[in-house]
Amino acid sequence: MDSIRRSREIIFIEPHPDPDQAGSAALMLADCEGVERAVPLSPLALLVEYDLRYITLQDIEQQLQAAGFHLDNSLLTKLKRALAHYTEDTLRANLQCEKCTKATREVFVRQYQRRPHGCRDPRPDHWRGYL
Repeated sequence: MDSIRRSREIIFIEPHPDPDQAGSAALMLADCEGVERAVPLSPLALLVEYDLRYITLQDIEQQLQAAGFHLDNSLLTKLKRALAHYTEDTLRANLQCEKCTKATREVFVRQYQRRPHGCRDPRPDHWRGYL
């Protein structure tokens, strides 16, 4: 595995209405840009391989939590996550990867395109040279 691709294990906890959280999460992550492989190791463990140029572990975890999955928050897991987030952010900064994702960038581009452009001075042309 090269320096841009990462493989991480995500652990889920019970109680949760879905007894196979890892399988459901693998199906959800299959369509995410940057996620190359998501394989359930058990009903509560998921192996995720992803490309750091497109997505980070923190992004994946946020998507899973937003979808209602219960991630393990034990002290050891939190320490491992914090170390992974730090190293991935540092590597992305060194590779000069953009912080915002493609979807976020498209939102800003669309917003910029909707704005009126050109001269925004409300005064008539013949009065602009006086101030």
